[in-house]
Amino acid sequence: MTHWFHRNPLKATAPVSFNFYGVATNTAAAKICNDLRSTRLKLLELFTDVNCNMDMMKNAMDAYFSLLQGFISSLDGTTQENKLRFIQNFKWTDTLQGNIASAQQDAIFDLVSMEFNVALWHTKYASRLAGKEDITVDEAKDVHRSLRNAAGIFKHIKEGEVSRLVTAPEKGKDLESRVLDTYIIQCQAEAQE
Repeated sequence: MTHWFHRNPLKATAPVSFNFYGVATNTAAAKICNDLRSTRLKLLELFTDVNCNMDMMKNAMDAYFSLLQGFISSLDGTTQENKLRFIQNFKWTDTLQGNIASAQQDAIFDLVSMEFNVALWHTKYASRLAGKEDITVDEAKDVHRSLRNAAGIFKHIKEGEVSRLVTAPEKGKDLESRVLDTYIIQCQAEAQE
């Protein structure tokens, strides 16, 4: 089996405190903010944990994304914007641009950037499994599944999330459609190999 998994680094981010002292005025709101901070930190830690598997990643991702959706989705079920969406500033680097951070005061920017990292993690996980000496049939299936998951996440970002950002991605940035198309095609090609 030939391996040509890409070696792009994960996106880096600045810590986010989710301390909204003037907004989170009761203990339930403070608990949600604390849970957001801790689930985000846990997800970020799993990106570099070599013992992390797909189930651990999915559970951590679901925990953080479900809480973050409270800042994105309308609370009354209408199409109106959630006012909490723009309350926190998020900073992320690009995998292709080095250590230059982009910042947006938009929860969708954090969602999309975190999804991008989850997709990259899937490619790295597949690479780690495929790089073993004696790969089992189940591990080969996990490699294929992980690469297909990565392609699906990149496709979801491109088709469903990027258009919702307040600031459109610049040319050559991770979230630009041509870059996302490249990641999608590469993951699909690696899964076919």
